[in-house]
Amino acid sequence: MYTTSMKHIVVFQVIVAILLTVSILLQSRGTGLGAGFGGDGGSYYSKRGFERFLLWGSVVLTVLFIVLSGINVFVAQGMQ
Repeated sequence: MYTTSMKHIVVFQVIVAILLTVSILLQSRGTGLGAGFGGDGGSYYSKRGFERFLLWGSVVLTVLFIVLSGINVFVAQGMQ
């Protein structure tokens, strides 16, 4: 049995999950598997502009998703 507040939490959690997925997919730069294991030759660069925004947006969305999951569990426990 879902209450109205629990439905709102679930809907908001689904929206955050979709936004998190999109932000993570936008971060992929199409690098090969070799670059993931250091085959890149050590070319490190700092993230600037939109890349930095995507990184911090993903961090915020991840924390928000975890908090919403905890609230969802807490509300479900209170219903029993």
